Amino acid sequence: MQNGAKVTTAQMWWQQRRPELLDMFSQYVYGRVPKDVPAVKWTVKAVDHERIGFNPVVAKDLIGTVDNSSYPLIRVQLHMTLVTPANAHGPVPVLILFGRAGFPAPNEPSGDELERINQAWKEVLIRQDPSLQTVLEQHPAWQPVKATPFQFPQLNEDGGLPNTWQLIADGWGFALLDPTSVQADDGAGMTRGIIGLVNKGQPRKPDDWGALRAWAWGASRALDYLGTDPAVDAKHAGIEGVSRYGKAALVTMAYDPRFAMVLVGSSGKGGATPLRRNYGEAVESLTGGEYYWMAGNFMKYGASNAVFGAMHPGDIPVDSNELIALCAPRLTFISYGIPAKGDAHWLDHEGSFMATVDASRVWELLGAKGLGVQQDYHAAKMPPVNQGLLEGRLAWRQHDGGHTDAPNMRYFIAWADKFIGHSAPHP
Repeated sequence: MQNGAKVTTAQMWWQQRRPELLDMFSQYVYGRVPKDVPAVKWTVKAVDHERIGFNPVVAKDLIGTVDNSSYPLIRVQLHMTLVTPANAHGPVPVLILFGRAGFPAPNEPSGDELERINQAWKEVLIRQDPSLQTVLEQHPAWQPVKATPFQFPQLNEDGGLPNTWQLIADGWGFALLDPTSVQADDGAGMTRGIIGLVNKGQPRKPDDWGALRAWAWGASRALDYLGTDPAVDAKHAGIEGVSRYGKAALVTMAYDPRFAMVLVGSSGKGGATPLRRNYGEAVESLTGGEYYWMAGNFMKYGASNAVFGAMHPGDIPVDSNELIALCAPRLTFISYGIPAKGDAHWLDHEGSFMATVDASRVWELLGAKGLGVQQDYHAAKMPPVNQGLLEGRLAWRQHDGGHTDAPNMRYFIAWADKFIGHSAPHP
């Protein structure tokens, strides 16, 4: 506890320490979500029957419209695409992926349908410009609309199939959630998006939420919808992200206990890497160029000359080991690549491992198997690349790829399946 008392029981964690940590992260690091955030109404805009790899899927494109009656000048519409196996025999686990939304493999018209479309196009062109009839007669084989040529999928760095293919093949669904439809990924957008709507277009107050917390709020609203869709097992829904969206995924998991699992990819400072560790990415980069990710109060930890004096990362009262611990005892997978392939040294892979080792104590306190490392974070050594620690509900694996979690997806799926009692459908 902040008063120095030792947390010795699960009850003390749930009733005292966890709420205390959440409050401090809100006040000093990520900002507070206002109490009067408007409701979101989800609408299915279109349904498409597609194929992901060789598996038929149902894809739903969704818009979550935020009630802006309190300030009509700002309109916020969350964009998500939900994809589930068409042949599933019941609700399936779903992983929300932070990234661009949209139909992943649009179902195209058949050959006969394309022929009708092209004939109609030609008739329209001739009506618009009768002289084009001669041109079209001279080029009878040309068609205005052509079928998309078959393309082999772009494989992951480890040679595996794309993450979405792996999820569907294992009987999972996935949801593509566009974070920028919630809040822009830049400082100029702070008076727009969901933060701007709640603030009625005015600048933030010091303890107001930043973009990371706003993206996490958007993921929670996506989970609200998943809980209403009969194709989804919302009790086994997870969240995933890489880099800045890896930070947002970890923040989402920490604050919303409804999420059952998280895959945190290469998140760095503001994510799984300790803020107070003097290595790699500096806190000043978060208080400078990426200030809009964080609460206004966080800016003071990069100040060398201010009315309150100089402050530095050592003054931050919470750190990433405690952020990871807020996910306990749920399934939490911390993922990194290697600097040689582009997962830069400044991400501080070792620091993230230290934080994960230290957080593991909370899994054990709550009666769950953690990382399985016996030494404390000072003495524990990072396992070799491609050797994961995947036996407990807290997992770590550094793959030999770059700034991505794709080479770890197959390990994440198998690890999560083991704990939630899920298995791939039979061919």
